[in-house]
Amino acid sequence: MIQTIRKAWGVPELRKKILFTLMILVIYRLGSAIPVPYVNVQLLSDYLDSMGTTILGLYNVMSGGAFAQATVFALGIQPYINSSIIIQLLTVAIPALERMQREGGEEGKKKIQSITRYSTVAIAFLQALGYFFILKRGFNGMSMLTSDTIWAALVIMVSWVAGSSFLMWLGEQCNEFGVGNGISMILFAGIISRVPSMITGMYNGLVAGTMPWWLILLAVIGILALVVLIVFVNDAERRIPVQYAKRQVGRKMYGGQTSNLPMKVNMSGVLPIIFAQSIATIPATIGAFLPAPAEDTFGYAVLNAIDSKSVLYLLIYFVLIIGFSYFYASIQFNPVEISNNLKRNGGFIPGFRPGRPTSDFISRVLNKITLFGALYLGIVAILPLIADKISTAVTKQVTTLGIGGTSVIIVVGVALETVKALENQMLMRQYKGFLD
Repeated sequence: MIQTIRKAWGVPELRKKILFTLMILVIYRLGSAIPVPYVNVQLLSDYLDSMGTTILGLYNVMSGGAFAQATVFALGIQPYINSSIIIQLLTVAIPALERMQREGGEEGKKKIQSITRYSTVAIAFLQALGYFFILKRGFNGMSMLTSDTIWAALVIMVSWVAGSSFLMWLGEQCNEFGVGNGISMILFAGIISRVPSMITGMYNGLVAGTMPWWLILLAVIGILALVVLIVFVNDAERRIPVQYAKRQVGRKMYGGQTSNLPMKVNMSGVLPIIFAQSIATIPATIGAFLPAPAEDTFGYAVLNAIDSKSVLYLLIYFVLIIGFSYFYASIQFNPVEISNNLKRNGGFIPGFRPGRPTSDFISRVLNKITLFGALYLGIVAILPLIADKISTAVTKQVTTLGIGGTSVIIVVGVALETVKALENQMLMRQYKGFLD
């Protein structure tokens, strides 16, 4: 990876792309440090510390801590990601959008992209409105707003919506003039920015004696093992052999070659974890807004059962990840469509007749691969939570390692994707033809 970056730096065009990407990341981090006016940041930070196990805690992680500081980029890139996912699902459900994507060509893609942008602004406004009402509700009987006027509400919400829209624009500029996927790079920068505070927390726990050295060592070894597993599975794929029959068009003979149909083990990426975590934390989020029940009551028992560190939560979380993995794989990969495309181009899978037998075989392979990928995602997602549970039992106090499976998958995936993009760019510029 370091060697690839060093070689890319030697190419003037790639050096400009790398510098442009770094400039965008610097702008993102600067915006994440500028708080909006009329907000009591210290009280808000204390409030979100108490809500770390809810969906608000997930938003804070994805925004790189900007959500807890009520900065201009507090909403992060989440509205754009949510909008993209919603439009992608609607494309499958609404025939008009599906035709626009398949048959509209470049113009159709531009229209869908325009719909996604407008949806991003609408989702950002709804999230800003909900966030403002959370601030207005207060914490411990104190308002988290220093001013409760209409002007203050307008300034706060417009700042958040504008910040989210600006991040969307930055991501698109990075796609065009930078290296890698701009949205992924912004997510990557937000998660990486929390690493120094995680290291500081471990060091303070070690000095104070609240966290033993061997527990920190095990945490580091576990994270490294998790990275190795993610790198191994990220590039893993099942290749189904495909044979193309010979056919004559005019005086030329086409086909006759052997190819393969690649199927990635983890074709859904990190989305099943994000979906599952958003849904699994809804009960805890609702419980956090309700008055705290007294001990040894039914409400207290229910609150402990839906807590993000409970065994019930881990089981529900694991099952939801598997369910969403199958759901997203069925949207991304259509065996019937693949079978029809192979038949149309004169291709077939050896041992299976074109048509229904081929699609059934692809479906069986897809189900097996999706099961393995879903189990992998579930294990990666719950291992840090189990580690936190063990750490709490050993130290006799609530401790967190400060890192989740979602964050590790995003960081490693974006790093691998960026390196691959750099290698492809260098290959385009250093390719030698047969005349060289």
